[in-house]
Amino acid sequence: MIIARQKNIKDIAAMVEDCEKVLLVGCAGCVTVCLSGGEKETEILASALRIMRKLAGKPLATSTYIATRQCDPEFLSPLDGLVGEADAVISLACGVGVQYLAEKYPDKWVVPAQDTLFAGGATEHGRWDEKCGLCGDCILHRTGGICPVIRCAKSILNGPCGGSQHGRCEIDKDVACAWQLIYDRMKALGRLQDLTAVQPLKDWSKARDGGPRKALREDLMAR
Repeated sequence: MIIARQKNIKDIAAMVEDCEKVLLVGCAGCVTVCLSGGEKETEILASALRIMRKLAGKPLATSTYIATRQCDPEFLSPLDGLVGEADAVISLACGVGVQYLAEKYPDKWVVPAQDTLFAGGATEHGRWDEKCGLCGDCILHRTGGICPVIRCAKSILNGPCGGSQHGRCEIDKDVACAWQLIYDRMKALGRLQDLTAVQPLKDWSKARDGGPRKALREDLMAR
């Protein structure tokens, strides 16, 4: 799940300070789950912006729409009848949704209401932790299902550093050492011997360093 956090309302307001009518577009996907860009958050932001502008003596008209997903163009078509009346579009989706809206409506000022943080999951109600670095070459089968690329502060791929003490990372005592977790997991599974094997070099060419990535399923593509 993509985790995002809503920007300070003053920063959002500044992006559309010269507009008289804006369309706020929420997303029913990831940002609804992490409670930052769903229907409730979209309506609250719209109300807050109207109040701010009214107090400043520059009334703002708002309309809202919640897309099933902003990262799929097929779900953006219902916006066609709404975008034309707006001076700007405020996206409450992740950065992918913002870019899709900007591409679909090139003549409109499209701005982000959120900061996209990471790919992660819920560990308790109201808390989300980063779990995956989207590196394109998953090695979780070699590390007991625990990702050292992200969960190790130094992204070390071949064991703990010298700073790890009592199972905690040297950067913060509240952060567990990823390699201690990996060791404990592999031990519990009776697979410690797997950690002694010489591991192949990680293929970083599949990560972001090679430029924007694409995933193709030719069996699903239109002929």
